[in-house]
Order: sequence, then C-alpha cells, then structure tokens
Amino acid sequence: MNEYQVIVVGGGAAGTMAAGQAAKGGAKVLLLEKKDRLGRKIAISGKGRCNITNVENVSDFISHYPGNGRFLHSILRGFDNGALRDFLADYGVETKVERGGRVFPVSDDAETIVKALAAFLRDTGVRVETGVSVEEFLVDNGHVIGVRGNNQKQYLAPAVILCTGGSSYPGTGSTGDGFRFARQLGHQVITPRPALVPLKTAETWVKEVQGLSLRNVEGSLWVEGKRQGAEFGEMLFTHFGVSGPIILTLSRQAGDALREGKRVELRINLKPALSPEQLDARLQRDFQKYTNKQFKNAIDDLLPQSLIPVAIRLSEINPDKAVHQVSREERRTFLKLLQGLTLTITETLSIEAAIVTAGGVNVKEINPKTMASRCVQGLYWAGEVVDVDGITGGYNLQAAFAMGYRAGKAAAEQL
Repeated sequence: MNEYQVIVVGGGAAGTMAAGQAAKGGAKVLLLEKKDRLGRKIAISGKGRCNITNVENVSDFISHYPGNGRFLHSILRGFDNGALRDFLADYGVETKVERGGRVFPVSDDAETIVKALAAFLRDTGVRVETGVSVEEFLVDNGHVIGVRGNNQKQYLAPAVILCTGGSSYPGTGSTGDGFRFARQLGHQVITPRPALVPLKTAETWVKEVQGLSLRNVEGSLWVEGKRQGAEFGEMLFTHFGVSGPIILTLSRQAGDALREGKRVELRINLKPALSPEQLDARLQRDFQKYTNKQFKNAIDDLLPQSLIPVAIRLSEINPDKAVHQVSREERRTFLKLLQGLTLTITETLSIEAAIVTAGGVNVKEINPKTMASRCVQGLYWAGEVVDVDGITGGYNLQAAFAMGYRAGKAAAEQL
C-alpha cells in the first residue's frame, strides 16, 4: 500500500504550488527538496526582490515566451496573474506594480514569497522533506510508482510531479537532474541552453565603463548584418560585456545565432527618442553653447561622464579640437555613434550564470490540459524543466506557478 498519493520532486515555485494544490484536492502529498530549504531560487530572484508576475493582460502573455508560448495558452488562463496576486494576498503578501508592469512584493523582500508558499504547504497538510535528492524513478509496466532518494529510501505513490528546474543557478538546486530523469523515462529533451544571460563582447573598452547603467536606450540585435530584434529600457556595462534587462531579453536570440556560427552585433541607440535630424539640432545647440571649449568638454550634456572618453576615441575626433572647428562630417560621424554604438558579441555567459534555462522536456510529450507525461503514466511535469522560457518581466515565474497549479490539481483529480 502506498504511503503517499502524490510525490512532488523539487521545492521551487512550480513544486510548492503543485504540492499545495494536489493536497488541496484531497491527495496525501510528499514534497522532496534536495537543498536544506524550499524556494532557494525564488529567494535570490529579482536581486532578492522577486519579480513575481506582470500586470499585462494575460492574453498578451504568450508573445513574451520565445520558447513555446503557445503551449501555455490555457495553462496561464487557468491560473493567471490576478489569481497569483490574490493567492499571495491571502498569505499576507501585498504586491505593487513597477515600471513595465512588473509585480513585486510591497516589502521588496523575496523571502516573503518563500514564507507564503511554506505556509500554504502547512495549511494543506503537505509533508516536506528537505535534504533529499531523488536518485531514481521507479516505474512498473509503463507506470511510475515512486522514487528512490539519496538516502536509499523508496517513496511510493501512483503519481509523481517532477519540478526540478533547469540548469541555471546550480547553487539553488537546479543542476539539470530533471533532464537526466526525462531521458531515462523515454522523454526527448530539447538541448538546454542559457536564456536571459549576460553577453560577452570582443571590445575591451567596456571595462572602462563597467558598472555604468543606461536607461531609456534601445538595444538592437544584428545577425549577419540584418536587424533581428530590438528592446527599449535599461542596460548595464560589465567588465566582460553587457547585461541588464534589455540585454537579457535579446540574449536568447544572440546565443542561438552564435551557436550557428553567425556574426552577432549589438547596436545601442543612446538617444532613441530623437530622430537623427532632432539629435543633430540638439548637438549643434550644445556646440553653440560651448563654442569656445574643446570637443572633449562640450558633450557633458549628452553622455554620462565615464562614456565620454570612449565615445571620443571611437569617433576619432581630436578631443582637443575646438568645438567650432569640428567639421560637418565629423559631427555626422559622432551622431551615428550616438545612435548606433556597436559591440561585437562573442558569446553568452554559461548556462550556470543564466537566469532561466531554455530547452528541456519536449512540450509535445506533455498534455497541456493536465501537465501529464504522454510517455509514462502517473508522471507530471511543471516549471523550468519543461521547454518553455520567457523574457524578463515576471513571465517565467508566472509560467512556473501556473504549470505547478495545473499539474497539482490534475494529479489529485486523476487519482
């Protein structure tokens, strides 16, 4: 006789939601988490603030998942952004909306989300065992019957929900275990690769401006000389290249192109609100204002201080030249630089440094109505282990919670 009816493997966003929903549906549930506590990745997300979801109309969410957004269509409607915020409010977590529709806890503390999920598990009677990693799935005649832990103990149940995460931030427990289990169980795994990851550049001048954050700029991605996409918002220079929200969103496409051996460039428009003509007029006004100054001292109003020496060097204009001696051609060169500062992208950081993993269990082998495996009876999938990934802005956590909600509910209903 089985000790449990549903076993959930992994105590992140998807796993905790799945376990609680299964228990709420009347099942006797065990949650196994390999780390010493639940929600390790939630606790560090959003720089410790946790961007839970987005207030955008849920019907528009799909376009923000470059990885199999259509698979999530009914899943997101089953547990949408409003339902998630209501759920958290029931556990004392009030939320607020920031720029770009991003939703955060009012406390700006991701730990409040972890505590709310832990309270949910207590309220629904889920048994939680931390420090237990699953070593093997037990299958009998095409039906999962339980798992074996690293403590050599067998945990038996007619339903298992696998929510082990991807391969990003392995220190939180996401070490790709789920992909190994998926292959052993006969599932196809789409090659895991980094998504939402900083980019390395060939240009070394980025070191001179590392730590500089730019707001209200446009970054466009160019592959083999053709524009492939653009994002407006914030970015950050690092000692190895670039990071920040718009870079992370462009990184998945950049990484895919690099793996195909293609030439990838990032072009930064530092003044996207102005047309070339408007920017030229603005520059000429500044030149008139500082007409007796040297060029290097006449562009303080246009650029952050640390970027000025780099921009001057790239423009090849003599920094000591008097402003009124700057030629029309030199001015045009400088204008192009301001609206097309170009960096050569050489590679992404590793998957371990990525916020999200692209790739995972093939969605064609998962029933979106239940999150049940089409390969093994009694097996369910939810969260980042599935081949679904979104851009920044709260979309990935919303997807994880929604998949967990559906998997837990379905597992309890089908017992």
